[in-house]
Amino acid sequence: MTGQTGKTWAYEDFVEGASLDLGTKLVSAAEIIEFAQEFDAQPMHLDEAAGKASILGGLAASGWHTCAMFMRMLCDAFLLDSTSQGAPGVDLVKWKKPVLAGDMLTGNTTVLAKRLSRSKPQLGLVTMRSELFNQRGEGVFELENTVMFLTRGANA
Repeated sequence: MTGQTGKTWAYEDFVEGASLDLGTKLVSAAEIIEFAQEFDAQPMHLDEAAGKASILGGLAASGWHTCAMFMRMLCDAFLLDSTSQGAPGVDLVKWKKPVLAGDMLTGNTTVLAKRLSRSKPQLGLVTMRSELFNQRGEGVFELENTVMFLTRGANA
């Protein structure tokens, strides 16, 4: 199951304190509007003038759209090339600043902790903190959660 990174990430590959680059993502007005039309049809996500009139200061991505963009960046960076078994939930999500049309997002994920499951020793739990930043280096998004990864020998 090797893809874009040329490596299959298993539980053993995650090192506490290590930071993984999530790459970049240009946020377009069209995608903000398209997401909002389907999932979060508030005026500041659908119309530039309404966005400028709001406290957000412009056409802004929904917080849920920001989560979705983060997930795509995470998948492309390493998750699709891993033994991921999903996550039991999310511990923290913060939308720290508006994500506006034209913003260039960059991100990283830092491994906070890891441990093997007591009941399923072939399954490891990796706790991560992920952040997205705009082109000015301002933090716009933060997420903490635990992801479940199979150990390297689990499929043998």
